[in-house]
Parts: sequence; structure tokens; C-alpha cells
Amino acid sequence: MIKILTGYCLGLMLAFTLLSSSCKDKEANLVKVEKVNVTYTESAEDFPNPERGFYRYSEVHSSNYEVLSASELKGYRSLQAIQSANYSVLSTLVFRYYILDDVVNQPIKSTFLDNLKKDFAAAREAGVKLIPRFVYTATAKPGNCPEGFICPLYGDAPKNIILDHIAQLKPVLHDNADVIACVQLGFIGVWGEQYYSDFFGDASQNASQGKLLDANWRDRIEVIKAMLDAVPADRMVQLRYPQLKQRYIYGVNALITSAALTEGQAFNESDIARLGYHNDCFLASSNDFGTYEDYGNSSTPRASDGSVLNTLKDYFKADSKFVVVGGETCSDGYSPTNDCEPGGQAQAEFSSLHYSFINAHYNTDVNNDWQDGGCMDNIKRNLGYRFVLQSASLPDNVVRNSAMTITLNINNKGYASPYNKRTVKLVLRNKATKEVRSIDLTTDIRKWYSGLNQITESVNIPADLPAGDYEMLLNLPDAYASIATKPEFSIRLANNDVWEATTGYNNLNHTIKVN
Repeated sequence: MIKILTGYCLGLMLAFTLLSSSCKDKEANLVKVEKVNVTYTESAEDFPNPERGFYRYSEVHSSNYEVLSASELKGYRSLQAIQSANYSVLSTLVFRYYILDDVVNQPIKSTFLDNLKKDFAAAREAGVKLIPRFVYTATAKPGNCPEGFICPLYGDAPKNIILDHIAQLKPVLHDNADVIACVQLGFIGVWGEQYYSDFFGDASQNASQGKLLDANWRDRIEVIKAMLDAVPADRMVQLRYPQLKQRYIYGVNALITSAALTEGQAFNESDIARLGYHNDCFLASSNDFGTYEDYGNSSTPRASDGSVLNTLKDYFKADSKFVVVGGETCSDGYSPTNDCEPGGQAQAEFSSLHYSFINAHYNTDVNNDWQDGGCMDNIKRNLGYRFVLQSASLPDNVVRNSAMTITLNINNKGYASPYNKRTVKLVLRNKATKEVRSIDLTTDIRKWYSGLNQITESVNIPADLPAGDYEMLLNLPDAYASIATKPEFSIRLANNDVWEATTGYNNLNHTIKVN
């Protein structure tokens, strides 16, 4: 019995010794993870980035269609002089008026739809995106009427025709969502600005009513609803006036004090999250030529006093943080506020209203003032997003099949955050073999708002990743697989010695050892 116990104890001692030895071996193989703070240098360069900046203007008539040229569009990505302007711009966006001048009372022709597809193909090849607006006329017909420079009949189409045309466009828009930045409502009124209209109510001095009636609002709401359906759910539709959105969301009796979009409602493809704005008279007058105006309804009068202006602009400021905003200037003679600071407030307005893009071609009198006033370079750089990577906390080493934590400190110096969804990827590139492994981060780049953003993520290192030294890179590609590997559609950080033009990656200038 004693011998058995002694043997048992010796066995326990041997097992303990082996276990202890095994633990020590494992402990010796453990890697102590060290973190390094990497700092980066800001770049002052103006460079092309997707879905932001000065857009190039284009128009085409359905009666005489000329397809966009991929080589010309590609040239827009480089600095080019603008006619009648004292400045040059580079662009990744092309605004395109599609003037349906020969189908006001009939279906859109198949040849037009085929040519529209070719336009999108040209944009895809060139590395740019389109901002389409479909209209029936973009010409003011002068005459003997109160407004003089523009008189009825204006030349737009009735609702039934518009709805049929939107239904025809739907398949093409859905098939080419990858190269659509956003779509402007269009259709109603001259220039598609929903103002001078033969069929949807005329709010101008040319009409005795001088306001919009309930039926006019309901008709407009029906067109907006059709456009939201025709445009892919992950793309936004821009409206000309903030009150249009209020009346669409809350009904024809909605007050100008109606609630703006909140972050909790944003970016979920709901109607309220998909309606943005194009202000085509940026700082042209105290209320931007009727942009901030209450157009009334059947039971309420039209109003445009200071209280209305301030209320609607405050609504616009709050709402615009989460939706796409762009447009153009339209007059240099009414308001000095459209100049550079300190005499004007152009940059402050762009910032508070979260502008992502503006027309490079109109009105060049206003835009020339920005060049002369010294703020044009800032506006070029800051329209939309501009991400400056200030520093990053990155590990020196990591074990496969384990998690590592990274922190990126990014200052968005732009007026807005990106309005379309895209993936944020951490890229590990083997220094010896050049093998690349991408890991999706959970952060939503649309929430990298203006100002400081700290992104901290726990990243799982794949168990099958070969051991070795890896470069760390950040890739911000387009969400669509059709263009996700094209560097032209990836976001570049505003830092020196970071951008890789051939891959579309941003090099974090740090090597990690994978064990």
C-alpha cells in the first residue's frame, strides 16, 4: 500500500513537472505586444477625391444627343482652366442636364436610354461620377409678363408624363448606381428647379395666386416619391428647397419648424435620410433667391420675412449634416456676403451648411471673387470631406488568431462628411511576398464629421495569415465591386508620403510583425 502511494505521488510529481515545463515553454513563446504612436504630416495639396469638390457642367438634349467622352471626363481629374474664369479646377464630379425637349408628351425613346447607359460607362472608365438632373427645358422665355425675363408657358410636362418617364429611367439608374454620386429631383419647372411650372403651381409674380396650393404640394410629393423609388436606395435625391423636404416628410400642412433629420435617423436608406439639397443660388441674396421661403398652401399665406429665413436656414443647417448638399452661385450683384471673409461669409456658409460640391462654371463672377479674395484655394480643398491623419496608435507585433487594437486620429477639415457608404479597410501587405490581406473595419465613414474623429477598432488577425513583417495601410474604396479596385474611386488622405496612386491605398508608414 505504501509502495502504491509512493508511486502515485511520484506520478503526480512527474505530471506537475511536465505541466510546469509546458507552461514555461508557452510563456517563452508569448509575444509582448508593444504599441507605437505614429505621427503624420498634413498636405496642403489640392487633389482629386471622389464625390466632392468643384463639379464640371454638361448638358445634352434628347433631340440631339452627344454621348460623353471618357477621355474628356478623365481630363477633368487634372487641373484645367474654366472659361471666363480666373481660376482652374480639378474634378471628380460631372453635373449633367438631361433636357428631354422632344418627349414632353410621349415616352422617352429607347435611343436616349441607350445613350444614357453610354454616359455612365464613360464616367466609369474615366474615374468620375455623375450628378444627373432630368428636365424638359433649361431656357427662360422672355416676354410681356410681370417677371419679364421668363414668362409662361414655361415648357415643363404634366405629372402623368413625368411619372411615366421616371419609371422608364428606373432600370438604367439602378444598373449604374456605382457611378451616380446623387440625383437631383429635376422634372418640375424650368431648369427642373420646381419654381416656374405650367403644371405644379407657379409661385412667381407671373401667377396671381403667388403661392402653392395643397394640390400642388401633393403632386410634387408624388414626383419625389417616384424619384426615391427610381433612384437606388443607397443613393440620395437632392431637392431645391428645404420646405419641399418638410412637406414631403410631414405632409402639406407641415410647418417650417418641422424637425430636422437626426443622427439616429440618418444613413438607413429611409426617405428622410435620402433627401438632400441643391441650392442653386448660394448667397445670392438674403434668402438665396427664395431658397429659405415659406410658399404657403391652400390655407396659409406665403411668407418670407426674417423669421422664416432664420427658421428654415437653421433647419437646413441641422439636416444637412447627414445628407448630400451642393449647388451653384447665381448672382454677384445682390449680396456682398458671397465674397471671402472678412467682407463676406462664403467659407463660413459652406461649412455651416455642409457643402460637398459647387458648380465650377456658374456663376463665374462670384467664383472669380473667391480667387481674387484669396479664399479659392481653401474652398477647393475643403468642399466635402478632407481627412488629415494626425496620428495613429499601432502595434509593433501581433499573434495570429488573436485581436489587436488600433487607433486613428483623423481631423476632417472639410465642410462635410462623405454622403455615400463605403468600406474602411485595414490592409496588411507582406513585405517579402507582397501578399495583401484586407480586414474590414466597423466604422462608418459617413460619421467622420467635420472636426476631430478618433477611430478605435479591435481587429482580428486571421489564423491562416503567414508569419512575417507586414506594412499597414488604409484603404477607403467605393462600396461597389465594379469600381472598388479602381484607385480613382478610393479616398485619399490629405497627408504627405501616404498616398499610393497605383493601389489607391494610404500607407500608414508602419510595419507590424505577425507571429
